[in-house]
Amino acid sequence: MEIQEIIALIQETKVFVANRERAGHIKTKGRADYVTQVDTDIQNFLARELGNRFPGIQFLGEEEGLHEMSGDIYWILDPIDGTTNLIHDYQHSVVSLALYEKGEITLGIIYDPFREDVYYAQKGQGSFLNGNPIHVSDAETLDETIISVGTSPYDRELAEENFRRIQRVFGKAQDIRRTGTAAMDLAYVACGRTGGFFEPRLSPWDFAAGLLLVQEAGGRVTDFAGEPLVFSRRGSVVASNGMIHEELRGEL
Repeated sequence: MEIQEIIALIQETKVFVANRERAGHIKTKGRADYVTQVDTDIQNFLARELGNRFPGIQFLGEEEGLHEMSGDIYWILDPIDGTTNLIHDYQHSVVSLALYEKGEITLGIIYDPFREDVYYAQKGQGSFLNGNPIHVSDAETLDETIISVGTSPYDRELAEENFRRIQRVFGKAQDIRRTGTAAMDLAYVACGRTGGFFEPRLSPWDFAAGLLLVQEAGGRVTDFAGEPLVFSRRGSVVASNGMIHEELRGEL
């Protein structure tokens, strides 16, 4: 599979992201959970184009929701990770595509259309940003780095517990950051901009591509209990450069 062909296809989605009128066509799925016409346009476009090019591969996209996949190979797509950001033109939204094969992620691409940045990885071949190799940070302790956090806005009942976690991490780290897109946060861990990231109750399309990016860049990704992530359900996610993983996880 030629990854550059898939990257070129994903870059074509910029025209959808740039359409502010379509971004204003909003449906509410739940508390702080929205879908715009841009999300739908991108998912329909990529599902069609990937289906034409790779007819034997199934497709799991955010806008159709979690459901049982019958095969052992399928695409996992988040057409816009950071939909609320897109609605407000906050310009922190990405397209995230991963390939799942027999229990693992073998390809991951995260495209930032606002900065024209493409983060990508294939299993065993390293992680890259715009063609240049990337690596996780060399921080050895939390107090040597900044940590990205997610607030799980769809699950407000978790807020008190989650903000206690954030406060504990804030007390140990140099500082914390919040972008509003888990996929971008994982890409930033992969390229060493942050030392780690965590958020409870993420869906597979939020973390699938980013997981491979972090791993191929030398980092580590688990759930809060330190177990491998599962791609058929929502779960907690903690990613790091590896060296601070247990210290960070201990605060969660």
